[in-house]
Amino acid sequence: MNRDELADFLRVRRARVTPAEVGLPGGERRRTPGLRRQEVAQLAGMSIDYYIRLEQGRGPHPSRQVLNALARALMLSQDERTHLLHLAGHAVEAPRIREDLPESLLHLIGFLEEVPAYVLDARYDIRAWNPLANVLMGGLDTVAPDDRNVIRWVFMSPDIAEYLSDEEKGRFARSSVADLRAAAGRYPDDRKIQALVAEMLALSPHFAELWARYEVEIRREQRKQVTHPLVGTIDAICQVMPVPDRDDLRLVLYTTEPGSPSHQALRDLRQLTLSS
Repeated sequence: MNRDELADFLRVRRARVTPAEVGLPGGERRRTPGLRRQEVAQLAGMSIDYYIRLEQGRGPHPSRQVLNALARALMLSQDERTHLLHLAGHAVEAPRIREDLPESLLHLIGFLEEVPAYVLDARYDIRAWNPLANVLMGGLDTVAPDDRNVIRWVFMSPDIAEYLSDEEKGRFARSSVADLRAAAGRYPDDRKIQALVAEMLALSPHFAELWARYEVEIRREQRKQVTHPLVGTIDAICQVMPVPDRDDLRLVLYTTEPGSPSHQALRDLRQLTLSS
């Protein structure tokens, strides 16, 4: 059980729920946004003293029933509820991120000749890719393994301020941090995730600001725009698919509308790759 992280999570989520959202009167002017501690305790059916101890990081080990009541009171999403359970130590067994890759997964991305595809782990390291993803992303095979990290690419970019001001790219950055937050809760003993977070907090104020929001969400489908020097702009749907029996891995596919200019651009890029 991570008492400090649990306390931080409860405080941040409480501040984001308004009385109106849970059917409580707004009442007199409030000194802080969100619900009061007493209101959360009331909604969750527990004593105010018990809830205060949880928020101060000195409470007992809460039961799953208590956590479910808090999740309802704080209007947590399914991803956030799962994260709450992880912080309170209710995972059956602490999972770990494995270093091996299923051979069948490598075969699969190789067969996807017209779709850029790569394998991403919970640390946001790109672990494998097909030829089209390699050329679309600027030559992954020329990058050292330790440098193939999407979080570092985004937040260590000199253009990060402009990147975050763009609606689509900013959404990707925010969702990536929220997803990494979920991974940190899911793999509490992974030293590489801990080191990545510590590094980004020290080096990137933009990452630190997003991390402090304590948003938790598993990344799924999202629109993405990629500009390649040879074929121009490609509008794609970034599909993020879980790998069966491997919670630490996801398959990322860039799909385009059939017959669209973006679809043709990917075909042109593949032909250029084959002819080179």
